Amino acid sequence: MTEQDRVFSRAELAIDPIDLAHRLLGSVLESRGEQGTVRIRLAEVEAYRGQDDPASHCYRGRTPRNDVMWGPAGHLYVYFVYGMHFCANVVGTTDGVPGAVLLRAGEVLSGAELVRARRPTARGGGAVAKGPAVLTSALGLGREHNGVDLVDPASPVRLLAAPALPPERIRSGPRVGVAAAVEVPWRFWIDGSPAVSAYRRGGRVRPRNSVA
Repeated sequence: MTEQDRVFSRAELAIDPIDLAHRLLGSVLESRGEQGTVRIRLAEVEAYRGQDDPASHCYRGRTPRNDVMWGPAGHLYVYFVYGMHFCANVVGTTDGVPGAVLLRAGEVLSGAELVRARRPTARGGGAVAKGPAVLTSALGLGREHNGVDLVDPASPVRLLAAPALPPERIRSGPRVGVAAAVEVPWRFWIDGSPAVSAYRRGGRVRPRNSVA
């Protein structure tokens, strides 16, 4: 088994969202279903803490919607936004302490034809999944995947480890489109990756667009 075929352990993901964001870059999200299998190498992510992060879904406490974000680590938090898109997050921290990392973009390693079929108008010709809604669509993720255990080898969605990237390969900047904590530099990406999305500053003009 190669390092990239190894599923993360729960302990590896039960860390602060900032550290988890760094660790997820370069790792692979694999989604298996009746249509086939898609593997995407994560190239851009955003960290969100809990009740100390005004941009987090958990800032005002625990609800049925954000329940998965409260742990345990290693589960997928999927939510619906703008009445049309799904976004996916990897839950981190310790059980009972909310925190997660939004998956923003990645490079398609396998299943490109299926990605093109799911996103025929997406940029990149099936080679990249640029933007959180495109990423989840490319992987075929929806509401039914909320709470999926990413560290279970038998799971339909698995998070596969990769060697940690050296710090010089990682860049950071403000999160995209959030309504609060606009300047917090908790978006991280692989320098030079073609999958990285364009930066769009958030703020009061788009008050609904806070993410996990």
